[in-house]
This record gives sequence, C-alpha cells and structure tokens, in this order.
Amino acid sequence: MSPSDKKYDMNYYAKSALAGGLCCSVTHGAVCPVDVVKTRIQLEPQKYNSGMLGGFRTVIKEEGAMALSTGLAATAVGYFIQGWFKFGGVEFFKIKAANAMGPEKAWNNRTAIYLGAAAGAEFIADIFLCPLEACRIRSVSDASYAPSFPGVAARLLKEEGFVRGFYSGFGPILFKQIPYTMAKFAVQGLVSEKMYLQMGKKPTEMSGAANMGVSLSSGVVAGVTAAIISHPADTLLSKMNKAGAGGTGSIPVRMMNVTKEMGVVNLCTSGLGARCVMIGTLTALQFGIFDSVMRLLGAEKFHFHPPGH
Repeated sequence: MSPSDKKYDMNYYAKSALAGGLCCSVTHGAVCPVDVVKTRIQLEPQKYNSGMLGGFRTVIKEEGAMALSTGLAATAVGYFIQGWFKFGGVEFFKIKAANAMGPEKAWNNRTAIYLGAAAGAEFIADIFLCPLEACRIRSVSDASYAPSFPGVAARLLKEEGFVRGFYSGFGPILFKQIPYTMAKFAVQGLVSEKMYLQMGKKPTEMSGAANMGVSLSSGVVAGVTAAIISHPADTLLSKMNKAGAGGTGSIPVRMMNVTKEMGVVNLCTSGLGARCVMIGTLTALQFGIFDSVMRLLGAEKFHFHPPGH
C-alpha cells in the first residue's frame, strides 16, 4: 500500500508514537534485570567474569534480588519517551519519503528509506533519552549514589553540571543507537517483507496471530543483527557514564581514553552474549507489541508493496 492509497495524518502518527512508547517502555522495563547484569559485566569484567548466569548470582548474593531492578524508573520513563519519537518518527519520515518518491521509486529504494527514517528518528529520540540513560547507568554502577531516580538526577546536576552530568554519553549513545536502529528497522522490514512474499499474502489478508508470528520472527533476526552492530558503542556508553571514566578533557578525548584502557576486542565482546539475548528478545517483543497496539487503535500500519500490488 502506498501513502496515496490511504490517508496517513497526524492522528496516525500520534497512534504510532503512542504504540512505540508503550512497546519500548514495557520491553526495556521487563528486561531491566538482564540490563543490570549486562552493564555490570561491561563496567567490571574482572569481577563479573562467569557469564550471564554467574553475573545474576553475584548481584543477588552481594546486593539482594531487588538490586536487579536498579534503574527501573529511569528505564521505563526514558524508553517511553525514546519509543514515542523513534517509532512515531520512523513512520513519519518513512511515509513522507515514500509519498515524495511515488510507489515505484519508493519500492526500489525502500532500504534507503528505512535507513534514513530510522537515523533521523533516532537522533531526535536520543536527545531526550540521554539524560535518563545517564541516570540509569549511574544508579546501576553505584547503588549508593542516590535512593531514587529524581535523587540521581539532582545529584548529577549538582555535582557535574548539565552537560557533563547528563550528556557525557551523547556521543556514544548516538554511535550506539543510530546504527542499532537503522539495522533494526531495515532488517525487520526486509525480513518480514520476504516472509509475506513467501506466503503470497498481504498483512491485511492474514489473521492477527499470523501477523504476530511474522513480527516476532523478523524481530528476533533484526534484534540480534542490531545488537552485534551496536555493541562496542553500548559498552563505551556504559563506561562513559561511570564516575571518573576516561579521566578529564572533552568527551571525544575521554572516549578515546576508555577505548585504549579496555582494548578494542574487549570493547566489542564484553557482555555481547547477554546483549544478544536481551536485544533479540526485546526487539521481537517490541515489534509484536507495536503491531498489536496499532491494531487495537484501529490504525493499519504502512507497508511497502511492489507497484500494482
């Protein structure tokens, strides 16, 4: 279906944004314990050196089971905002580009449209996500830093200032999230497209359960691919938001210092297994929830189709 076949107005984009906010908040909140352990592995690989299950055991033994929910409030709020702008933005940019090109050119350039729409939407989303992610990582790396999410934010602002406190990780978060989101939407879109073509059916001709199966299956493939691509920057982001990481100087200088300290191999592999499990599951659930909420809201999601179909 091309955008000219159906009116995609601000009401549609608002529904997309709401569905995106819900799917990101719910899924990131649900995997918060995995994220806590993954972040600990990245920050202290010498201590947490016995894999994912060993990391869980260490955290629970030393700090109790509730430590696995550290940063949950910042995660839920931050990723609702991020999901709002990311999913809503991708739909907006994707449809506007397809409208400008026309059905045939849009179909032939759909991968470029996916990549461009995802990059633009993610950049905007990360402006809002970065301060909340800084609070989450600081609370995970130092459980005694402050007793609550507002307390973490207030102390960061007081002690380190607005830019250093909340945006030290802006470079790494862009380096992490933009390639991740580009891969996530492009791979999911192309894999789901191949699945529908193989079945010889359009999404509108299939049941809700069948469409959910396509969303989940393509989401797993997209999630694992995106996790591998973006993992070095994810490790760097975790390090950059730890107190004193990279010494003094500008953010690029501190990023280079952290990279030198860790080594490129460790930067690319520390916590990678845990992140593939987490992001593969999370991405599959995100697309499943997003599509389900869109259907509940009465919005028919835009899909690229060959001209004449």
